[in-house]
Amino acid sequence: MENDLLADEAADRVVSLCRTAIGDSLRSITYFTRDDFEQLYLRDDLEQDADLMGFIGNEWQDFKTTQSAYEGTELGDYEFTIRAFENGYLVRVTTDTEGVFATADSMTLQTYEDVAAALSEILEER
Repeated sequence: MENDLLADEAADRVVSLCRTAIGDSLRSITYFTRDDFEQLYLRDDLEQDADLMGFIGNEWQDFKTTQSAYEGTELGDYEFTIRAFENGYLVRVTTDTEGVFATADSMTLQTYEDVAAALSEILEER
């Protein structure tokens, strides 16, 4: 795997983690920074026609807004985001400098939590 933004070892860990946890329901995985992105995985039966830069802008802005809005509340620190759509779901984990989102046909709440925790750990190690 050739990556410009994410070292091969880290990219392989992200893909392996998501494929293992989510299984055949996994649709895609995208690593992003504020200014750029790299799609790490796209399931074979899907077309590569999504406006990922638009997604990244939205996910980055939403992370910053959510983090600021809930900072210091009794809910605690922001951990991850789950989005539900007509044809699938998205789980996003973001730090102040980078993030990963994975899309899937379906996942259990426990799978979201497991994937988010593991992705957070990978991002924190960087």
